[in-house]
Amino acid sequence: MLVLRRLQPRALGFARQSATIQVALASTAADTDGSQSQSSEEPMTPQKRQSRAIRTRRPRISLQHPREWNRPLAFGVLPAFDEALKVIKEDSIALKDEVKALEGAIAREKETPQPDRHALRVLEDKLRILEVQSEINFPQVRWKCANGMADMSKAVDRHLVEQRWRKEGALDLLMERIHQMKVVPDVLPDIHPSMDLRVNFPKVKSNTGLQVTVSKVVHEHVEPGVFLLPDQTVEPPKIYTTVFHPEERLYTLLMVDPDFPDEANQTFQMYLHWLQPNIPLSSVSPSPVPNLNTHTAYIPPHPQRGTTYHRYTILLLPQHSRLSIPMVAKDKRAGFDVRVFMEQHGLDRNAGGGAHMWREVWSEGVPAVYKDILKTAEPKFGRMPKVDRYGDFRGKKRYV
Repeated sequence: MLVLRRLQPRALGFARQSATIQVALASTAADTDGSQSQSSEEPMTPQKRQSRAIRTRRPRISLQHPREWNRPLAFGVLPAFDEALKVIKEDSIALKDEVKALEGAIAREKETPQPDRHALRVLEDKLRILEVQSEINFPQVRWKCANGMADMSKAVDRHLVEQRWRKEGALDLLMERIHQMKVVPDVLPDIHPSMDLRVNFPKVKSNTGLQVTVSKVVHEHVEPGVFLLPDQTVEPPKIYTTVFHPEERLYTLLMVDPDFPDEANQTFQMYLHWLQPNIPLSSVSPSPVPNLNTHTAYIPPHPQRGTTYHRYTILLLPQHSRLSIPMVAKDKRAGFDVRVFMEQHGLDRNAGGGAHMWREVWSEGVPAVYKDILKTAEPKFGRMPKVDRYGDFRGKKRYV
């Protein structure tokens, strides 16, 4: 009896399972017969699904396509968030009151017969700090600067954009490539960029090896240190700048090649490709910078056949005053010295400025530059033959 009692639930389980399977098969057969009879009576019409376009990328946000900041949470959803915004607003009001008081102190100091320059400088520095602190904690201000809608006429927006340029990798990449490619010290002993200088050249549409097609409309950003084709750099690049000072200052543009061959001395020399002094720039200057080819005209890069890659370097050097610099002729550009030029015209490399560089090697587009622009025959170089230290002893008997 004990054994029968143990087997009874299993037997009932198998019976129930088989009965369930039979019922399922019967219902499936009935549905199949029903569907067949229905299809024989009238054809089924397939149901049309409504297709909705799926947005595959984030919408464009910029000064040309602005968008308004929206609260991530509605009022009352998270009281702590509402209280934080209230505290930020109260702090901003208090700081703006300090800004007004400080502006009055500066105005009174300037009205004195002999204003203290040092005291004025201290007060103006404090004023800039308070202007930034009074608005830097607002989430809408940070959101606009992070999405390309910064108002560069405001001190807080300039501060946030500069901090992003210095801390999020753009400046680090530039300095890494400049030092890695030995632009420092081959061009200048040191470089301290204080502005974001960007270079755009036409985009390559097709490159079959023998023929390169370059777009005449689409330009692309050039990352520092990358290789470009001579076909891309026939025309002057578009220069974009992000300047962090509100007042207008003058700059000198230089483009040089420190790897130009010096046949007489069997070494390399510097070649001047581009020179434009007295460029006015400020935080609200238009980009790309206009009228950059009115002084010493741009000559396209033309790396010589047989040489290694050339490091083309663009510098924006700050000026203390307006300069009168003579134009440099095409046949006088070889042997240009950046350091001597800066000493002659009072340019200080430690005062900031901008820098950029890229690399090129010889390709099929270089002969056209020599023929159409330089009007000279294209030179060809090769590696120096190695000195055979044992050439005098070859063919002689050594043990006689």
